[in-house]
Amino acid sequence: MFSQLTAGLDFQATALSLRSERQRVIASNIANSDTPGYAARDINFKEAMAAATGHGSASIPMSGSAARHAGHITIPGNTGSSGNGPARLGYTVQTQPAMDNNSVDLDRERANFVDNAVRYESTLRFINGYSKTILSAIQGQ
Repeated sequence: MFSQLTAGLDFQATALSLRSERQRVIASNIANSDTPGYAARDINFKEAMAAATGHGSASIPMSGSAARHAGHITIPGNTGSSGNGPARLGYTVQTQPAMDNNSVDLDRERANFVDNAVRYESTLRFINGYSKTILSAIQGQ
């Protein structure tokens, strides 16, 4: 019964982890906007979420120390911030070529950053509201 109560939270926790990783990647793109030859990266959230929850056509293999812990998920990324994830970042499509071969479009990256931040915040609010609802149900209020 408890697993049924936490199933929604597990999904949201996975989404929160992926959004956090995507925010890190977008911030890295913005930070490297003046680096010659830098290729902008991004995570396809839909595919990454499907793979992380096991509903995709291809699952993300666990490797290294992450495979030893059943509660951990592998986040698509270069190597992830912990160094456990496989290379799953995609390159963004360059909309306007630059003279220095940098593919970062600052306007697009800023828009992606804000969009992802709003979605991250809404996921946090959902988790908070769900937790409060469960707590009030347990307390009988």
